[in-house]
Amino acid sequence: MSSQLNLFDVVALLEDINEKGLKRGQVGTIVEELGNTVYEVEFSDNQGRTYAQAAIPSVKLLVLYYHPLKVA
Repeated sequence: MSSQLNLFDVVALLEDINEKGLKRGQVGTIVEELGNTVYEVEFSDNQGRTYAQAAIPSVKLLVLYYHPLKVA
């Protein structure tokens, strides 16, 4: 969980969003910042076709990292 998310971060859902048919663990990309802690996240299949888009608070998102992080 992070309140500091960035455009194009790859994120995973921390809980279901039933009204959008999304389940915990589904992966999406942040495509817009809607407020201080709310982000528009786009969910796409393996062919790049969008199947869902939702405004999601940052507390319901986990940023995924594909490279080592520097330890402070």
